[in-house]
Amino acid sequence: MESSTSRPAVVIDNGTGYTKLGFAGNVEPCFTVPTVVAVNESFVNQARPGSTKGSNWLVQHSAGVMADLDYHIGEEAVARSKSSTTYSLSYPMKHGQVDNWDSMERFWQQCIFNYLRCDPEDHYFLLTESSLTAPESREYTGEIMFETFNVPGLYIAVQPVLALAAGYTTSKCEMTGVVVDIGDGATHVVPVADGYVIGSSIKSIPIAGKDVTRFIQHLMKERGEHVPPDDSFEVARKVKEMYCYTCSDIVKEFNKHDKEPAKYVKQWRGTKPKTGAPYSCDIGYERFLGPEIFFNPEIYSDDFTTPLPDVIDKCIQSAPIDTRRSLYKVTRK
Repeated sequence: MESSTSRPAVVIDNGTGYTKLGFAGNVEPCFTVPTVVAVNESFVNQARPGSTKGSNWLVQHSAGVMADLDYHIGEEAVARSKSSTTYSLSYPMKHGQVDNWDSMERFWQQCIFNYLRCDPEDHYFLLTESSLTAPESREYTGEIMFETFNVPGLYIAVQPVLALAAGYTTSKCEMTGVVVDIGDGATHVVPVADGYVIGSSIKSIPIAGKDVTRFIQHLMKERGEHVPPDDSFEVARKVKEMYCYTCSDIVKEFNKHDKEPAKYVKQWRGTKPKTGAPYSCDIGYERFLGPEIFFNPEIYSDDFTTPLPDVIDKCIQSAPIDTRRSLYKVTRK
């Protein structure tokens, strides 16, 4: 039997909106799964953590998790909640932090056994966490991994440090720079010096990926695009992922769209969730106005009006003086 050292480590990059799963050495993740859990409410009172009813392989290898509970994760969870009122959605993470440990445990269980289809006892694990995660949260993560899944080894890495390392294309990696970590629920500007996060200089802004989606949704509704209300948020999210870009001059960008709409305006085609009837809508200014909220946040929010470049500058200026020159040289996002 192969030892855990001869098998590739399992990598789970936990995010508020999506979690990426795969094995060390692969070029890209094996799966990208929405971080959401759907639980059948009719089963809630019939199962408790630690129950090991049944004799299937999954239950035997996941004692301590609600293995006999009827629940699903990711896209399947969303689909179940839409098709049946007995399923309720739970989002394990909020603003980059674990908010519901029971749901998080169930989510990891499905990731390991149903998606990666591996025995956790045979692999080392690399998990990621936000730069502002509390030590107690890291301790509880370790407790679940060692006591519930019996992993032989675990390393919990800070996401910005991994992003900085991944940004280098040469073997020379100094591991010093500023990382703009834009997630679905939180955005952090993180200074890293020699591989260590300068915690006292981390800056956070209350604008993230989900805010871009909501702003696009608002713009499309304001223009009168005929998108079904039940589908509007999902359409806005896909528009963000497929068509959005940043521009250097917003006025010039408006002029380009007005002069050559055939070149810049895209069309989205979909089907109505309830009737299945086809519909289409135009995607115009939203393409560059969505990401623009990071650089001109006043167009989206009255509560926060500091542009992202200014936040980066404040972050570096608050770092130790001997690191500032190196930090100004490298910014990763």
